[in-house]
Amino acid sequence: MLKYLKKYWIFCILAPLFMVGEVSMDLWQPALMARIVDQGVLQSDFSLIVKVGLQMILCVLAGGMSGVLCGVFANIASQGFGNDLRKDLFGHIMALSFEQTERFSTGSLITRLSNDVTQVQNMVGLAIRGVVRNGVMFAGGVFMLWRQSPRFSLVAACGFPFIVALMAFFLKKASPLFRIVQEKLDGVNHVMQEDVAGARVVKAYVKEDYELGRFDRANNALCTENLRVQTLLAFLGPGINIIMNLCVVAVILVGGVTVKSGGDLTPGSIMAAITYLTQILGGIGFMGMIFQTFTRAKASAERINEVLDCQSNLTDGENAQPEAARGTVEFRDVSFAYPGTKENVLEHIDLTVRPGETLAIIGATGSGKSTLIDLIPRFYDATAGEVLVDGKNVRDYTLSDLRNKISVVMQRAELYSRPIEENIRWGAPDAKPEEIKAAAQTAQADGFICEKEYGYYTPVSEGGHSLSGGQKQRVSVARALLKPHEILIFDDATSALDLRTEAALYDALSKQDPDSTKIIIAQRIASVRRADRIIVLDNGGIAAAGTHETLMENSEIYRDIFRSQQREGGAA
Repeated sequence: MLKYLKKYWIFCILAPLFMVGEVSMDLWQPALMARIVDQGVLQSDFSLIVKVGLQMILCVLAGGMSGVLCGVFANIASQGFGNDLRKDLFGHIMALSFEQTERFSTGSLITRLSNDVTQVQNMVGLAIRGVVRNGVMFAGGVFMLWRQSPRFSLVAACGFPFIVALMAFFLKKASPLFRIVQEKLDGVNHVMQEDVAGARVVKAYVKEDYELGRFDRANNALCTENLRVQTLLAFLGPGINIIMNLCVVAVILVGGVTVKSGGDLTPGSIMAAITYLTQILGGIGFMGMIFQTFTRAKASAERINEVLDCQSNLTDGENAQPEAARGTVEFRDVSFAYPGTKENVLEHIDLTVRPGETLAIIGATGSGKSTLIDLIPRFYDATAGEVLVDGKNVRDYTLSDLRNKISVVMQRAELYSRPIEENIRWGAPDAKPEEIKAAAQTAQADGFICEKEYGYYTPVSEGGHSLSGGQKQRVSVARALLKPHEILIFDDATSALDLRTEAALYDALSKQDPDSTKIIIAQRIASVRRADRIIVLDNGGIAAAGTHETLMENSEIYRDIFRSQQREGGAA
């Protein structure tokens, strides 16, 4: 992921340089303090105390300014890194096929896009600042400690292996646990995402307590794993402190013995040695915290790379020129099975839809209607046979060029938290207000929109819950009509409309958009009886095809559907 830091290389250089300045000032302070004690306090030289004291103040100011600039530059680099990585990851997720998205799960993708990127971003900031600070502090501290007395350096050398061994032991134990923590966080996000999106169903079935239980179990699992990690690492800090304090005691003992025996050490040099030793060992201890962050970030980076390394299995073709009239759709001996299953949902489909034709598809639930039209914009690829648009295999198009030919209204009307006008223009951002209104009129949405206080600028709540089911469907139809298209697909897109409104919509559609090829999936025969051609799907195959009148004569399945809907009042 270091490629995301290339843009910020200047800040990655400036931040460590200013950190070196800050650490240099910190390392110089104990030496100045030793002079104050040995040459000022013990020899009652007040002028030297003032002079050196002023030097210490200047060092503090210079070090503080260096630290601020280091922090600013490090944050620019780390925040920019996180911003670019998050945008790239989101774009990659958007490019994945439905199959790949479902394999990761929505909750897991949310965690990777938010928490995992934040962990890696924090690691980058800490690497720029913490690693440099502690590396320089360690090297500089050892040098300054050696200047005070080589014996003190030996004391530090004795404590160093124990601290390193302690850190290595605990971080090795904690490393696999961090990935488990992130997976448990996936579970929490998954439950939360499901319940927030399905809040109305939860309330309608009075299942709040049940869903609270689900969330509690997921949250408790996350808490348990976090406690395991934190309990393990709780031993690290005190262990390092014990070693540090033992080293300080050793310095005091060595210094005391040396002074008592008439050696060359002074009280000031012993004080400086203790400070340097604390800085050295404290820096080593802080490196343990840095490695802890690195270990957690490594687990997050692996999860992010799993997504980035997952290349979409829907690749662009060479985009050769179309070979047939615009709006032609053809299925040649097409079969399809969903990934991970062996049973075909569609088998040996041969079908041609001519430009400008209105084709209706009807059949029982599970007969493969939605699956069939999902193959046209390549939401999935056929497992056998060919799907062609304008005489060219859909695999030979770039995905953007293929999908720009097609406008789809899904079974579930997906609206966004923005005004109605923006929801309609979503597929045609440059559309003029009169074009938006015309699309809404064709979709039979203009009436209810104009009745609202703010008209087309009425805000839509999250998920479109501020609109009724029929209103959401009509806004979705208007959005599809406004988008430039050759092929228009309705996947049971008018199921929430009454028959009168639905009939008015299709009448207006035939007049306002006569040239586009229309493929309509519906449950009600009343919705499709005026189509140029109707096909009946049964068990993944085409059982019959023709006009309404022809099918009433020749298709027992069609007649059964018609009679059952007549009894239920669903068709006339």
